[in-house]
Amino acid sequence: MNIALVDADGTRFPNLALMKLSAWHKAAGDAVEWHRPEKRYDRAYISKVFTESPAYEAHILADEVVHGGTGYCLQNKLPAEIEHTCPDYDLYPQYHEAYGFLTRGCPRACPFCIVSEKEGRASRQVADLDGFYRGQKIIKLLDPNLLACPDRERLLLQLATSGARVDFTQGLDIRLCRDVMPLLLDIQIKMLHFAWDDPREDLTGHFQFFANHDTGRSYRQRRVYVLVNYWSSHAEDMHRIQSLLRLGFDPYVMLYGKHRFVDERGRWLPGVQERHTPEALRHFKLCQHLQRWCNHKAIFRSVTFEKYLNGKRGFEDGV
Repeated sequence: MNIALVDADGTRFPNLALMKLSAWHKAAGDAVEWHRPEKRYDRAYISKVFTESPAYEAHILADEVVHGGTGYCLQNKLPAEIEHTCPDYDLYPQYHEAYGFLTRGCPRACPFCIVSEKEGRASRQVADLDGFYRGQKIIKLLDPNLLACPDRERLLLQLATSGARVDFTQGLDIRLCRDVMPLLLDIQIKMLHFAWDDPREDLTGHFQFFANHDTGRSYRQRRVYVLVNYWSSHAEDMHRIQSLLRLGFDPYVMLYGKHRFVDERGRWLPGVQERHTPEALRHFKLCQHLQRWCNHKAIFRSVTFEKYLNGKRGFEDGV
């Protein structure tokens, strides 16, 4: 069979499902390549993670077109034999890391997150490290909540003994770090990611505990996602950012619902004034400025948000 692959998202991150499909088809003797518009194929796979990513159906010549990824549907999944195939790392030669899941699912069921609906409200092991690791220097883990898994100690030990630098890309649950702190300290960590999404939950004690024990890393390796424009006020956003800064972590603002307000260049969408109240528009714009200030680290470390905002002419005028 002649197989075509389409990565509809076009982000600077490899599509793991396509990598597994490529490996499985190549093992079966099929020819696999990125889609070429002028060529006809027996089957084409289109995968996208984000719903706003464009569709390419009109440009594909294939006897069969298969759609997959959360951008299409939360229920579609790879067949088990493909899911447990080691990814084809040659598909993205520009990346040199190992990518994969050790666990799936999360018990938190945060209302803004699709993981519990897609993967279940329990963290469970789905692979061992040797299922996708082939000696790369860096491992990028995609697990939504590894520390909630009953097998977490054994999995953390696998990461530690690999000797690779580990990037927990989707974050570790700071509330679950205390019991496994010695194992976390044994892992060569490229980047730690945490999240403080709910302003109603005081996590300062958990972050303080981690900082007291994790003395060998700088704030640059301890990033914390801070959700804004969902259920928090500006004061609650600033409290979380300032608390994390004081505790030695690097806050990183995640702006919820951005695609509902502005286009990819940050310009207001047509009709946005009719769909949202002036208060909602002004709050979004404030959150947008907060994100730009906080995530630009040279500015964040040298200028207060008040001074940064004072330099934005016309902010008070909203839209």
